[in-house]
Amino acid sequence: MSRRPSRPVRLAACVLAAGALLTTAACSDGAGGSGAARDAAAERAGTASPAGRAPAAQPTGSPSTGPALTESGAKAALLTEGDLEGDWNQVQDADKWRDQLLVGEVDVSDFLTAKTDASDCQELLDGLYGEKLLGEPSGPSAVTGFEQGDSRLLDQVADYDRAGLDDRLEWMASLPQKCDQFTATDSRGEKRTVQVTEASVPDVGDAREGLRVTVQGTSDGSPATLSLDVAVVRVGASALAVTVGGLDGDQADAVEQGVRQGTDRLKTVLDGGTPSPQPTPMT
Repeated sequence: MSRRPSRPVRLAACVLAAGALLTTAACSDGAGGSGAARDAAAERAGTASPAGRAPAAQPTGSPSTGPALTESGAKAALLTEGDLEGDWNQVQDADKWRDQLLVGEVDVSDFLTAKTDASDCQELLDGLYGEKLLGEPSGPSAVTGFEQGDSRLLDQVADYDRAGLDDRLEWMASLPQKCDQFTATDSRGEKRTVQVTEASVPDVGDAREGLRVTVQGTSDGSPATLSLDVAVVRVGASALAVTVGGLDGDQADAVEQGVRQGTDRLKTVLDGGTPSPQPTPMT
């Protein structure tokens, strides 16, 4: 991702989104993407958010269903270096990652329905920057990160309110249309062009959604493009979010690996087991 003032940053969507954090996206309506999110919403008839409005990031208080995630379980569900192919190295400060290219005020004039869509796009940027795209967890959470060259991979696992989590997936599914392309301006008046497209996610978990976010601006005075791939998978009332991004370009393979292995680990934990130190072979 782009370089942070506090320390040099070695950095991808797709996300940070933009994680946080937040590469070209393939529009999918099968294994991953908005179709899965709508299926999840249909399971809980009547809980979708009003049209044009992003669901609240805070838990709604509805009861969760399925096994509860514990603090130790959340940590055990996190990816390890062995789960990722390539030269990904685990780091200790992933919870403090922030990318300055994601900071900016959305230009309302870019939108026909300014008050709603612009608000959603601002929430997207803020969520990617603050690593809170799904809002605040209602239960235990854990995070880890990996670096490979100038790319980063952020892995988050947490327990959420089930209805609120489905609303959040539905909101993500609406962003490629609402936030197709817009401009954001930082505190120094520098403008960034942001594009949001749908990205495919492996057919795993109970529901899933993917986004690819690209931000064109400047880093250290030179033109730069931040690419983020963001994939979210729900398992019961818990979710994992894998965000891969930086200035190196496409990292879609890492997203798929992270999502598949991460979902297996989360399912194992929720079933009361302990994830194997050896990753499950990808099929």
